[in-house]
Amino acid sequence: MSQHSKTIALELGTTEKQVLATIGLLDEGATVPFISRYRKEVTGSLDEVQVAAIRDRFQQLRDLDKRREAILKALTALSKLTPELEAQINAAVTIQAIEDIYLPYKPKRKTRASEARKKGLEPLALTILDQGNADPETEAAKYLNTELGVASATEALAGARDIIAEMVNENAETRTAMRKYFQQQASFKAAVVAGKEDEGIKYKDYFNWEEPVKSTPSHRVLAMRRAENESILKLEVLPPEEAALVLLEKQFIKKQNAQGKQVQLAIQDGYKRLLAPSMSNELRVLAKEKADEEAIRVFAENARQLLLAAPMGQKNVMAIDPGFRTGCKVVCLDKQGKLLENTTIYPHTGQGNVKKASEIIQKLCEAHQVEAIAIGNGTAGRETELFIRGLSIPEVTIVMVNENGASIYSASDVAREEFPDHDITVRGAVSIGRRLMDPLAELVKIDPKSIGVGQYQHDVDQNKLQQSLDDTVMSCVNAVGVELNTASKEVLAYVSGLGPQLAQNIVTYRNTNGAFKNRESLKKVPRLGDKAFEQAAGFLRIRDAAHVLDASGVHPERYPLINKMAEDLGCSLAELIKDVEKQKQIKLQQYVSEQVGLPTLTDIMQELAKPGRDPREQFEVFSFTDGVNEIADLKLGMKLPGIVTNITNFGAFVDIGVHQDGLVHTSQLADKFVANPNDVVKVHQKVEVTVMEVDVARKRISLSMKTGKTEPRAKSAQPSKQSFNKPAAKAAPSVKPLAKSSRPPAKPERAKANAEGDLQLKLEALKNKFK
Repeated sequence: MSQHSKTIALELGTTEKQVLATIGLLDEGATVPFISRYRKEVTGSLDEVQVAAIRDRFQQLRDLDKRREAILKALTALSKLTPELEAQINAAVTIQAIEDIYLPYKPKRKTRASEARKKGLEPLALTILDQGNADPETEAAKYLNTELGVASATEALAGARDIIAEMVNENAETRTAMRKYFQQQASFKAAVVAGKEDEGIKYKDYFNWEEPVKSTPSHRVLAMRRAENESILKLEVLPPEEAALVLLEKQFIKKQNAQGKQVQLAIQDGYKRLLAPSMSNELRVLAKEKADEEAIRVFAENARQLLLAAPMGQKNVMAIDPGFRTGCKVVCLDKQGKLLENTTIYPHTGQGNVKKASEIIQKLCEAHQVEAIAIGNGTAGRETELFIRGLSIPEVTIVMVNENGASIYSASDVAREEFPDHDITVRGAVSIGRRLMDPLAELVKIDPKSIGVGQYQHDVDQNKLQQSLDDTVMSCVNAVGVELNTASKEVLAYVSGLGPQLAQNIVTYRNTNGAFKNRESLKKVPRLGDKAFEQAAGFLRIRDAAHVLDASGVHPERYPLINKMAEDLGCSLAELIKDVEKQKQIKLQQYVSEQVGLPTLTDIMQELAKPGRDPREQFEVFSFTDGVNEIADLKLGMKLPGIVTNITNFGAFVDIGVHQDGLVHTSQLADKFVANPNDVVKVHQKVEVTVMEVDVARKRISLSMKTGKTEPRAKSAQPSKQSFNKPAAKAAPSVKPLAKSSRPPAKPERAKANAEGDLQLKLEALKNKFK
């Protein structure tokens, strides 16, 4: 534990005391949100990212210890463990280093070297490796044995070289040096599989492509691997062979004589047959892990921004899932999101239907006192919006809502359980309406991988992706807080310390016994013990509770402290919360103790000022430009309002209301250099863009957010690739394009205005996390 805490503290830039305290809390069952919010004095005010990083790194080190223990046990069983070997293994700080040490002793399937050893040729191999002056042919003749299958000196030397080749491959020092060489000098070399040119047209820019592994951004790593998995590309990961052989020869060749020549031949064979494939596979895995890490990071950040989008709040809402031939599904929801009525209108299939649809909408708005109408942004979305706006319904807000994932929800077990008597079209419309009221509460019901942000989510490590997204959703839910008496079990499941079973128990108890009157009554819920209460209580809110602090983010364990503050000021708790002047009279230093420090006291004062405040931004009504409904309506130089739907490391995708998102490349995000698009834009942010380029045939739109003068690019005769998925910077001289066009391929279009994002290699993950 001590050594690991020192390692983690050094890597993450924290103190060892902070690491030990955090690990202790985690081992006791505390969650990341709880630790970062309510145990600041214990951890030295570490935030969620730091706590999660300590958790993940400590688990990695525990896994390392398990593997170390398993290898020591295996070597003992083989009677191969020596004090020196044990010391080497205990000193190793990575799994790779441990595996390199273990490799020569690791049981293997039959190899050429193992067969040569069976023929008694290992002494000959050691003699040659020693590189004395004796003639190799003469030495080899000593090992002729027809019974063992060694009929000639040539065969004996070949077997000896096989043994030397394996020894070179299994040398720990060699593997360390060669691993570094591959990481610095290897390149991705891609070529199209013969006959797959037409089938793999979307990967055409990779048909003859070479790029250094160390500078290949993550989106290209994942794209090439996907193409390889689809049997479109042949993909190699190799450095210059000649320089690699020079490194090996410097290590193993002692003399320029006949035996040295045999060693050289063994090195060449061992490199090509054993070492290079092994290092190439390792580097492939490493590049994939880094690409996954960056893809997951971008995905999680986009998901966070979408989940924390501004809610309209509790309103009577009409929601419409648009459609042409099949009509538009219409639902009416009350202020709690309960389905009141549903129907179908056909405003796009004839004049008579338009009149009837108009009458239905007008009557529903009057009957249910509709305050807002949410319209899905998919097929027929803009046309339906135009129809609704044409009705001029007074005092009703009309909002386009991103419907990505609504179809996933409508077909889910959650939706079937909630609406067993309605079909998927009605469920989808309900989801659209609820997203307007509270995006977070609705989106947690959908697999995060399906909410319409990120890219390559099916190509990355699914366990790591799920862990990251679970952390993100939990962080968002607990940052906002959850209304205990109205929250769904899906939302409650993400509250610190609960989970699916306790969430279901809470809902069942609530349905049986009525609304919770106070937080303390949570302890009556079956199987919700003291630990779960400690973890969850501070994140749960009870509106209009008997105890005024039950509606706030103040943890119940601090109620006595706040009562003492009110008592010292000679007022009631309710008066203290309402009177800002009295709050200003509190001298925080007076209440500092071993358990409570200034960080917690500062949080308490913020809660007293605005009990149960929602950290999300205020909702703002947004509408697209009238008359611009499809890509053919776009003109160069147009300035349009839009909503950011996805952010990648090479730019941002913006919905401008034409069913196809446009790309604002990093170079067009601002008048200054932009290193990280997230510094400039956020998912769901409202922006103004200028149309720079339109390719109607390929449904591609290039946009700019620069405020200075920008010159739109005229559409070329041939479909243009410019601004779409090009490298973030000009290719370095070490990149060797093998064809006229060597930029990365354009990615597939997003379904329903959700273009696939693009990702780059993350080189300093932990450093970026703590900026």
